Amino acid sequence: MITFDLPAAREAHEPPEARGLPRDGVRLMVSATDSGVITHHAFTELPELLRPGDVLVVNDSATLPAAVPLDRLAVHFSTERDDGSWLVELRRRSGGATVPYAGGEPGEWLPLPGGATLRLIGRETPRLWRAVLDRDVPGYLAGHGRPIRYSYVGRDWPLSAYQTVFGTRPGSAEMPSAGRPFSAELVAALAARGVLITPITLHTGVASPEKDEPPYPERFAVPPATADLVNSAAGRVVAVGTTVVRALETAARSGTVRPMEGWTSHVVSPAVGVRAVHGLVTGLHEPRSSHLMMLTAIAGTDLLARSYQEALRERYLWHEFGDLHLILPDAAPARPPRAG
Repeated sequence: MITFDLPAAREAHEPPEARGLPRDGVRLMVSATDSGVITHHAFTELPELLRPGDVLVVNDSATLPAAVPLDRLAVHFSTERDDGSWLVELRRRSGGATVPYAGGEPGEWLPLPGGATLRLIGRETPRLWRAVLDRDVPGYLAGHGRPIRYSYVGRDWPLSAYQTVFGTRPGSAEMPSAGRPFSAELVAALAARGVLITPITLHTGVASPEKDEPPYPERFAVPPATADLVNSAAGRVVAVGTTVVRALETAARSGTVRPMEGWTSHVVSPAVGVRAVHGLVTGLHEPRSSHLMMLTAIAGTDLLARSYQEALRERYLWHEFGDLHLILPDAAPARPPRAG
């Protein structure tokens, strides 16, 4: 695992639009896994960096306003379970942001705005509770929630700032942020280039910016059309976001991507490797983040370490409103297209 210090000046504190840039006006670092060369671009150059026949797989999950502020606490709704309960994180309000809250007891009832009541059932992880709200959660969040925001973002932004152009299926506690810089114009340019774009769905849970924790099970779906397109790809398969890698690699554990939906606990690491993807568009991740294991599985330790040194030296911005990193081979795929 690579480690580094992330200065506060390298954190994106606001959307690029608030910095006078369009949504797709961020920067893009490119790390070539075969040559080891690292180059720097505008994100709008992505169509020229990809080739006709490459397949770009995106996450069509849309972001919920999953944070509900109370007087002293905030509740972050994470993941709906099959029995109708939800995983939630309790956080203590501190200034304009929140910090982890270690309190709470099984059976405790928390009064929420609008007369709602949340009952804590028990801990699912050291950080997350299983809980039941006495009304429909998505409808309640639409009236009383706001997007989850951590301390590095200086103020609240509207839910539209946390949606991607691909998001059509509400369900993510936090934005699948690698898709954020894509604009409608950029998607049109990719299509004109001959790049194929196809969706999966993975509803993200809450992150853990203060702790180094592995991801927990998340709900996902790989539709038949996407499985067919990935399996028959003559070009490179490029995932937009770590969520897409997780979904595709879950569906490819038998060697071929299969249509699949349900829950995934799959953790992509160098020991496991990747079968379905050749490349990845992703943000810049925090030191010791479990996402760095996934990136190492795709890029290798040396290239990834050099890439992050470059990003720091070139003053790239981290987090969901920051710059992007494209990891992919220059050459065509080394293996033939997989049969369906």
